[in-house]
Amino acid sequence: MLHYRSMLSTGCVLALLAGCAETPPPPPAAPVAAKPAPRPVSAGGPAQRGEASFYHDKFDGRTMANGETFDQDSDSAASKTLPLGTKARVTNLENGKSAVVTIEDRGPFVDGRVVDVSKSTAHKLDMVNDGTAPVEVRPLTGSSSPSRVEQSRK
Repeated sequence: MLHYRSMLSTGCVLALLAGCAETPPPPPAAPVAAKPAPRPVSAGGPAQRGEASFYHDKFDGRTMANGETFDQDSDSAASKTLPLGTKARVTNLENGKSAVVTIEDRGPFVDGRVVDVSKSTAHKLDMVNDGTAPVEVRPLTGSSSPSRVEQSRK
């Protein structure tokens, strides 16, 4: 009988200890900080300097990154970094001539070049004969409206 009481006592003690040994609930999770929204490009934003080139005639009528059709007579331009829809002033640093463009495509894909412009814009900048020109590209506004590609994703 002693043996039975000993087991019963040990079992009760173990049961009590098991209840005490329960792991405490984890501390409440720290709130996850939201990632800051990308800052829109605004008037007077940082300017880029580099070479500008203009689209070859073979690209006339092709689809741009924003889903629109490229037109050599437009103010369309391509940038690797500016958001699509951004208006920017491109200034030829050799002659001071400038034109406002809308970033609607991606490129140029040549080192040192910061913007590709339409032939119409290249005429305004007086860079058609040389093919390229040193320029400053200054963003004037952020994206003004969603492109056809962005609208189709909704």
